Order: sequence, then C-alpha cells, then structure tokens
Amino acid sequence: MADNHVLVTGAAGFIGFHVSRRLLANGRAVVGVDNLSPYYDTRLKEARLAELRKFDNFEFARLDLAERAATAGLFETYRFPRVVHLAAQAGVRHSLVDPHAYVDANLQGFVNVLEGCRHHGCGHLLFASSSSVYGANTKLPFRTSDNVDHPISLYAASKKANELMAHAYAHLFRLPATGLRFFTVYGPWGRPDMAMWIFAASIMAGRPIQLFNHGNMRRDFTYIDDVVEAVVRLVDRPAVADPHWSGDKPDPARSAAPWRIYNIGNNKPVEISYVVSLLEEVIGKKAVCELRPMQPGDVPETYADVDDLRREVGFRPDTSIAHGVRNFVEWYRAYHG
Repeated sequence: MADNHVLVTGAAGFIGFHVSRRLLANGRAVVGVDNLSPYYDTRLKEARLAELRKFDNFEFARLDLAERAATAGLFETYRFPRVVHLAAQAGVRHSLVDPHAYVDANLQGFVNVLEGCRHHGCGHLLFASSSSVYGANTKLPFRTSDNVDHPISLYAASKKANELMAHAYAHLFRLPATGLRFFTVYGPWGRPDMAMWIFAASIMAGRPIQLFNHGNMRRDFTYIDDVVEAVVRLVDRPAVADPHWSGDKPDPARSAAPWRIYNIGNNKPVEISYVVSLLEEVIGKKAVCELRPMQPGDVPETYADVDDLRREVGFRPDTSIAHGVRNFVEWYRAYHG
C-alpha cells in the first residue's frame, strides 16, 4: 500500500467526512469505512458519501468494525500506513438507553482496529477520544495532564478505555498512537443529535428549545474546520516516546511508549444561551426556551487547555462562534432546501 493511503473509519460520520474530504483534496488516497448505523438519519450519511465519491482517490467499504474477521480482512488487504479512527457510537445520553451499542462499537470495534494496526505495519494510529473523559473533574480549563478516572457516562468510560487500550498496544507493540479529545464539535454537515442542529431546527420550526441545568451551561464549541486542521497536521506526526517520562510521577498525557493525548477545543467556552441568541440573529426568529434540570451524564461546563497542541503542532482552534454559527445555518438551509 502506497505511503499516501489513509484509512478513515466513520467516513460517513460528521468528523470522518470532513477529515476524508480534506485528505482527498490534499491528494491523499483515502479508504473510508462506515457501517451506516441508523443512530441518526442515514440519508445524511449517504449525502456525505456522495460528496466523497466525487474524488477519484476515494474508496468506500461498508463494514462493521466490531466484526473481527471482516476488519482483519480489511487490514490484510490494504496494510494501511496511517489510520484515522473516528468511527464510534457517539452521544452521552444514548449511552443510558443502549449501553451495548457502546461496547460493540467503541470497545470491540477499537480492539479490532488495534489488532489490524499491530499485525499490518501501521505507522501511526490517530483516534478520537472525547472531552467527556474529564467526567467529574471541575478544575478548569481541562488539561491533558489532569487525572481522568471519574467518568460519569458509559460513553465517557468507553473513550477513556480507548486511550488505555491504545497505550497498552503502544507499550507492548510500539504502535504509535495519538488520542484526540474533541470538545463539542459543530459546523456544516453536523449531527442531528447535537445541540447546534437541534436548536436551529427548533427555532425554524417554532418548537421549544430545552435548556438544561436551567440554562447555566457553558461549552467549548469547536468549529469543524479547526478540528480537521488539527487532525491533518497530526496524521503524519506519529506519537513518540517521551524519554523524560517517569513512572514515579506519571504525566497522564504522555508515556515512555509512543503514545500521546491532545485536547482539540476552541479554548473559549461560551454560554449556551449566547449560542441560542446567535442562532436567533442569523435565522431571524426568536427561540422559545424551556429551562430544565441537569440531565444524567452531563456536565455544566467544558473548557479545553490547548497549549500542548499549539506548542507542538503550531496550531490552535480559533474560529469564532459567531462565524461558525453563521456558516452552519447557511449550510443547514441549503441542505434542507
């Protein structure tokens, strides 16, 4: 397999689609994998794939990574030098309803990817983690050097498990692995189960918006183009062992193995109510808001420290929420005609 080939799992998903499109535009050959899960409307996933199929250097395989033999066959066929693993069962709230989906996709699927990388010469595994791993932590901003041993949802626990599983493979088999803790990603081609989409759809339709924690929520909204930029800069920058790492005083974000964790966040948390006001302005219609108590598994605020990313990769997400909201609404209107 040529050095410019990249496997992108979850290629029909929100982040996977954007990462694939950017890599393809940069001249990389991308093999996209997705199981087209019906967690949300598969027509949106098909529409994303239709955009990717416009590139001659794109191949797609419909495959469930939890199926061990099929995943092993994929890796044996292509022997990917780079893997960007973005496939997952997403969503904090859904994990209270269907926990087995998270075990199948996020644990079984991930170990199958790790095995594929281990046995077929992968030079770098870049994988999605989540800001949800910070769980019960309240010290802000969230730093990758913080301990994250208190997840408050099964989704968060599965993402923490991914970081630990990747570390074991980095230690045992010297598989370079880099985990990315994404913070509330939004933008064009986004997910219908996320706040930005739900709010925009509700305002346009005149339906009430539910604001949890009685409206006192802050999120580090991160625009999709910034996420893609971070991924693209890191894909050819394999994690390396830190020669100064010490088990006497372990840094949770680094290791004596080739393993690394980064926050991918905007570093500028905003009130959810402010996002609603931006949507009202762009849409040209007032929202009907209902204040609700905090939901199980949720946290009142997220805030990413991204100093490591800026120092080591020369980039930090900085798209303003006002700019990002306007772009999302323009896309949403165009997509829905």
